[in-house]
Amino acid sequence: MMKKAAIIIASGFEEGEAITIADIIKRANLQCDLVGFEQEVKGGQEIIVRCDHILNETLLDYDMVILPGGYGGAEAMKNNPTLISYLQQMNEKGKYVCAMCAAPIVLEKANLLVDKKFTAYQGYDQKIKQGTYLNDKVVIDSNIVTSRGPATAYGFAYKLVELLGGDDLAVKKRMVYFNAFDVKEDE
Repeated sequence: MMKKAAIIIASGFEEGEAITIADIIKRANLQCDLVGFEQEVKGGQEIIVRCDHILNETLLDYDMVILPGGYGGAEAMKNNPTLISYLQQMNEKGKYVCAMCAAPIVLEKANLLVDKKFTAYQGYDQKIKQGTYLNDKVVIDSNIVTSRGPATAYGFAYKLVELLGGDDLAVKKRMVYFNAFDVKEDE
């Protein structure tokens, strides 16, 4: 059975992260749905995205939930008790809970960074008191996956494809990843 990922879309989200991640996961022929706080959500750069679904308990059916950054989006997610509850339930079931940029503050609110290694946007090592902050582009600690910011969205998304059981190498090759970033094929 194909694994499914959901990207949470809240007002003020970082468009470059959310769309890049959705695009790469879909290129790997995996299901990736945009789950919004509303049907249409305006991002931090005022780009409006039409979501596949509105947030409800069906989020619990996904194998992975992904929280893009963007200060406004991260604050909106952090202040949504329903989302916090869903994240805690998914974590209890060992499902992947992923966040990047400013969004690890949402994981902290849900108490999911206790005794975990994580990364986030620069300066968030001072804002987040739980867990151990690392400077890595992508940090995986059990089922918690985190990344730094807009420029790390590609590496983050390829790692998520791999964790979902997809062929991240084939997608990297089709997207000219190795040529574009002077990245070696083993990275």
